[in-house]
Amino acid sequence: MTALTLSTAAASGLRADAIVVGVAKGAKGPVVAPGAEAVDKAYDGKLASVLETLGASGGEGEVTKLPAPSGFKAPVVVAVGLGAVPDDSDQGEKDAYAPETLRRAAGAAARALAGSKKAAFALPLEDAEDVGAVAEGALLGAYAFDAYKETGQNGKNAKNGKAPLAEVALLGAKPRDKACRAAVERATAVTEELNRARDLVNTPPNDLNPEAFAAVATAAAKEHGIKVQVLDEKALAKGGYGGILGVGAGSAAPPRLVKLSYTHSKAKKHLAYVGKGITYDSGGISLKPAGHNETMKCDMSGAAAVFAAVVAAARLGLEVNVTGWLALAENMPSGSATRPGDVLRMYSGKTVEVLNTDAEGRLVLADALAKASEEKPDAIIDVATLTGAMVLALGNRTFGVMANDDAFRTAVHETAEEAGEASWPMPLPSDLRKGMDSSTADIANMGERMGGGLVAGLFLKEFVGEGITWAHLDIAGPAFNEQGPFGYTPKGGTGSAVRTLVRLAERTAAGDLG
Repeated sequence: MTALTLSTAAASGLRADAIVVGVAKGAKGPVVAPGAEAVDKAYDGKLASVLETLGASGGEGEVTKLPAPSGFKAPVVVAVGLGAVPDDSDQGEKDAYAPETLRRAAGAAARALAGSKKAAFALPLEDAEDVGAVAEGALLGAYAFDAYKETGQNGKNAKNGKAPLAEVALLGAKPRDKACRAAVERATAVTEELNRARDLVNTPPNDLNPEAFAAVATAAAKEHGIKVQVLDEKALAKGGYGGILGVGAGSAAPPRLVKLSYTHSKAKKHLAYVGKGITYDSGGISLKPAGHNETMKCDMSGAAAVFAAVVAAARLGLEVNVTGWLALAENMPSGSATRPGDVLRMYSGKTVEVLNTDAEGRLVLADALAKASEEKPDAIIDVATLTGAMVLALGNRTFGVMANDDAFRTAVHETAEEAGEASWPMPLPSDLRKGMDSSTADIANMGERMGGGLVAGLFLKEFVGEGITWAHLDIAGPAFNEQGPFGYTPKGGTGSAVRTLVRLAERTAAGDLG
C-alpha cells in the first residue's frame, strides 16, 4: 500500500521524484489551480502558458509532465487536469473544486507516476474534505494487481519494470490538524479495504472458490474483531438454503454462506449488507455464449464490496451495527447441476421454478435476504453484479438503485453521489411482477425480457422480510472495467459500491438516515 503523509514543506525544497499540480480549463486557456502558487512563481508566473505550449488544456484527467524549475529538488512537475474552473456563484467565498474532481485528478497523477518512489501533491486543499478526497484518489490510483506476474528485484514487475507509486506527500495539509489527520486515517482505512475488494475480484477463480473466499473473510474478521460464522454445504442443507445449494450444485467447489457481524456498544441502528458472491459464473446448464465467460470471475464483486465495507466500518469504529452476508457459490454445468425446469425450495419456504440457470445471482441473494431479515435490521442493502440489462440501461460506470421505499432509494442514491460513485434511481414497476408467475412454483426466476434489471429487483423484493426497508444496488456495469484505466479506476476489478456502503454506515451512525 502506498504510504501517505501530510506536509507543510515548501514544494521547492522537498526531495521527491515529482511535484503534482492542478491545472483547470479556463475560458481563455489553462489556469493554474490553487495549491501550486509556489510552483507557478518559480516559472515566473508563466506555468499556464508553458503548459498550453505543451498542448495542455486542463481537461479532466489530462496529465502533462515538464522539467521542474531551477532550484527545485524534484526533477519533474506533473500537471493534472481538473476540468472546468469551478463556478463559485453558489459556493459563497469558497472557490471550490468538487471532492470527486480532486479524487479523480489525484488518481490520474498517481497512475502516471507508477515506478516513482515519492511524489508531492500540491493540489487545491481548502479543507479536510479536500484532503480526504485527494488522499483517496492517490491511494486508489496507485493500485496495481501483480500477484500473478513474474517479479524482479524490489517487487518490480518484470514485464513493465514499474511498481506503484510508493509514497505520497500532501502539501498544504497540516500534520497537526486534527480534522486533516482524521481525513487521512479514514481515507487509508477505506481505500485499503476497497483495494482488498479489488484484489478479490481480480483473483483467478481457480484460486478463489467459495471456500477460499470464506477463508479470506474469516482471517480478516478475526484480525479486526468481527464475529464470523461460515455455513458449509452440510449446514446449508440442514438449514434449507435451496437457492444457494441449487446454484452451487454443479460445481466441485461447494457453496458457503458467510456472516460477518460488526457491533458497537453505542450503536442505535443495525444495517445488513448482502452480497452476491458467484466466484465464477459459467451460466450453468444455460451456458453463456462464447465471449461472455472470460470476465466472470468478477461475479462475486457484490460480496467483495460487502466484505470490504464491514471491515472498513470496524476499522473506523463506527457507532452502528453492521452485518455482512456473503452468499458464495460457483455456477457450473455438470451432471449434478440444477436444470432449467427444476424447482428449488428456498430458505424462506417459497418455491422457485428455475427457467434459466444463468439467472443465478437472484437465487443466492434470495436465501441471504430471507436470513438477514430474521434479525429485523433497520435496513437491508444488497449489492450484486446482477443483470446485463442494467448495463444496457446505465452503461459501464453507473449502478442502478432500487428499493421498496422511495425515500430510502433517494437517500442511497444521494449517498452514492456524495461518496463519488455514479448511481441512478430505478423503479420497481408492479406490472412486471406478473411475468414471473409460475404454474409449477410460487415464482419463476425469470420474467419479461424488457426491463430485465427491474424484474430481478422485483424478484429479490419477494424475499425481504415484511416491514423491513430494503435497497438493491445492481453494479453489473461499474464492477469490472474492461477498458483502459481512468482517474483512480484501474482496469479490472474496481471495488464498486464499497464507498457507498461505508458512507451509508457513517450516515446511519450519525443519525442522518432516520
